[in-house]
Amino acid sequence: MLAGTLILEGKYQGKDLYVVNSVSASGVGYCVFEVLVNGQVSSDEWNSPAFEIDLDIYGFQLGDDLVITIKYKEGCLPKVINPGVLEPQPTYQVLNISISDFGVFTWGTSGETGALPFLIQQFKWNKWVNVGEVMGKGNPGENTYNYQTAEVSGVNKFRVLQKTDNGDLKSSVAVEYMSSMPPVAVVYDKKGRTLTFSRETNYELYNVYGQIVKRGFGAMADLTDLLKNDYYISFDNNTEKFYRK
Repeated sequence: MLAGTLILEGKYQGKDLYVVNSVSASGVGYCVFEVLVNGQVSSDEWNSPAFEIDLDIYGFQLGDDLVITIKYKEGCLPKVINPGVLEPQPTYQVLNISISDFGVFTWGTSGETGALPFLIQQFKWNKWVNVGEVMGKGNPGENTYNYQTAEVSGVNKFRVLQKTDNGDLKSSVAVEYMSSMPPVAVVYDKKGRTLTFSRETNYELYNVYGQIVKRGFGAMADLTDLLKNDYYISFDNNTEKFYRK
């Protein structure tokens, strides 16, 4: 009778699984004939066109390891419609968050229920920009993280965030400090078709439609491959417009 086994592994996130269960190839009964939760036979009623795997009854804690085993008959295949509920979710709570005058970004968390990356974002060029990533520890207890940021002139504002399984963002509050670093200056060389910065900086170059056409890091940006038009250059903590001749 056994034709296949479907195995799902992940972390308990406080949500149940839902399975679409087709009729067996013989036309008698349904596809699934046994479900195991961490090796224990489930008491759920799977002899139906759709059923729920109730995980709440096992007394799991958030973040506990889960292995779901679904055994099915030959000639059919069940479908788990929400396997993402076993993936880690951004359940963290920020206990403390700060940034030093030297740009060391520090934050502490609790309540993590699985390892997810923390994205570090800096507010510059009138938007939040991804500048780094630190892998979360996934522990429900207290966790501490540090990240050395790259300083820009003026206000330096940062936050951390994680993404949910549907693409939503869970972000921390922002912290900031004022830099004493002088602003970066830029000179457009029409003949050489380059932008020269007074010191190395991250930069992004946009066309008039707001599309990024070039990005990089350095003391110079080569413009020889750009068509003649208006462009915007974002660098340091500033954005300027110029015409590529």
